[in-house]
Amino acid sequence: MTTKQRAALRSMCNTLQPILQIGKDGVTDNLVKQCWDALEAHELIKVNVQRNAPYTTREACQVLCERVHAEPVQTIGCRFSIYRQARENSKIKLEDL
Repeated sequence: MTTKQRAALRSMCNTLQPILQIGKDGVTDNLVKQCWDALEAHELIKVNVQRNAPYTTREACQVLCERVHAEPVQTIGCRFSIYRQARENSKIKLEDL
């Protein structure tokens, strides 16, 4: 992903609300499945990390991206955004950005 593509995705993230929350249990299998389904539906999602989570925001982003094969887009405060192109009916094409 180029910096220009990442910048375009960051601008798309501004209006998004967090879809998932990482709490005291951390990144569980159930959370990974929900994230996988959300990425298939939306391709670009925002995740909130609660204060009692066992990870920092950057660590949580890295762990979740590895488990769902996504790319980190942006990390600000207790929220981060990730992107993965949908396998079918892709709405966001990185080549067009």
